[in-house]
Amino acid sequence: MARDQERFVEFNVFYTMVLTCKTCRRLGVSVCGKTKCALQRKPYPPGASGKRTSKFRGGSRGLSDYGKQLREKQILKFLYGLREKQFRNYVLKAIATKEKNSIDELLALLESRLDNVVYRLGFAGSRSSARQIVLHGHIQVNDRRVNIPSYHVRTGDKIRIRPQSTDKGVFKDLDLYLKKYNTPKWLSLDKTEKIGEVKGVVYAGDVDVPASVNTIIEYYSR
Repeated sequence: MARDQERFVEFNVFYTMVLTCKTCRRLGVSVCGKTKCALQRKPYPPGASGKRTSKFRGGSRGLSDYGKQLREKQILKFLYGLREKQFRNYVLKAIATKEKNSIDELLALLESRLDNVVYRLGFAGSRSSARQIVLHGHIQVNDRRVNIPSYHVRTGDKIRIRPQSTDKGVFKDLDLYLKKYNTPKWLSLDKTEKIGEVKGVVYAGDVDVPASVNTIIEYYSR
């Protein structure tokens, strides 16, 4: 990552730090959003016995099937910064859907949250900072201010930084960051005007997440 981009991400994470790297080390996956996660320096669980159990996901033979499912669930839940009740409701809704398979539906629900879309458009360096940016009223959807992180966007919706907020410190170095930033294919972005648009529906193949979504579906289908 270029230094300008790294500085923008680090400022955003500092702006609102929700997860500590102990969570990342415990799960074996970086979910905190930091470019310099402690997991890179200490790739083993926290605690005195951490190094002796440092194989993480590759060394999951000691975990029961339930334990493996639980860890995958925690990875995805922490990645999107959700509480258990929120996450569970999304999964159960995905399982109940008849229009798409459960994996596609779950990822579509998670990805279409406004806080995640703000992050995916490059307006924030982490999902946690994107959530705060939305809560503080810095984002407009179709020219109307929306301050609900869980608001779900739809195809055709236009998302932008509120003009009155563009000079806020949280957007420092944003122009430099966006120069080399590429949005996912289901989004488009006018980097000059800082206006994003939802181009289509999200499918599992469009999203790279460090968790087995199928295992998570199985966990909640018990």
